[in-house]
Amino acid sequence: TSFSVPLKDKKLLEVKLGELPSWILMRDFTPKGIAGAFQRGYYRYYNKYINVKKGSIAGLSMVLAAYVLFNYCRSYKELSESLLGWFA
Repeated sequence: TSFSVPLKDKKLLEVKLGELPSWILMRDFTPKGIAGAFQRGYYRYYNKYINVKKGSIAGLSMVLAAYVLFNYCRSYKELSESLLGWFA
């Protein structure tokens, strides 16, 4: 006996490709809904990587890597222009 989970209650990885557009339209895009999604993501990350009994550097290194990648993307144009003048 198999029961089907309503599309609204499925997680992203459980949604089939054909169901994806209607699943996205069912999401809550109000400011409160978006804030709740960020909060759930933060608590999920925090409890998985930071708030553990036997912790490691993995959680903090991911935050640092994301910070470095964000700043690189933000200043890519200036970096590429300065390197272009250096190699010419």
